[in-house]
Amino acid sequence: MSFDSRSLERLRALGRQLPKALPQPETRMDTEPADGTRSSGSRRARHAVETEQDPEVLFRELMKASPDGRVPPHLLSRLREAEMRRLTPPPGSQPAEPALDRSSRSSRSKRSTTEAAEADEQARLYTAFQQLLLENDED
Repeated sequence: MSFDSRSLERLRALGRQLPKALPQPETRMDTEPADGTRSSGSRRARHAVETEQDPEVLFRELMKASPDGRVPPHLLSRLREAEMRRLTPPPGSQPAEPALDRSSRSSRSKRSTTEAAEADEQARLYTAFQQLLLENDED
């Protein structure tokens, strides 16, 4: 097939004006290995909200990331799960307790009641926070 010089020049000009091919999108790895390491193929850095395991730090990161205090439900469930993991240690992680004398037993029971009181206070604050979020959703 042959083109005259004017048509050939016009085709070349159109070829220069055509958009270039877009680069292929990166494949995103949504899952992270259980040991917390990332594969070398994943280049996207994850936000602290996605990776944090400590519930207190996670809560602070959620508040920093949300200027109006609204948090998506999937992130609230991550926060709940992190709190549950902290409150309930995995089975077999605590060694068997050696025989304790009376004074150390009483200090241990005082500590456990203090920890229970702190856990109750945290649960109360968490409930109050959820109610505040629900009230803001209604507005």
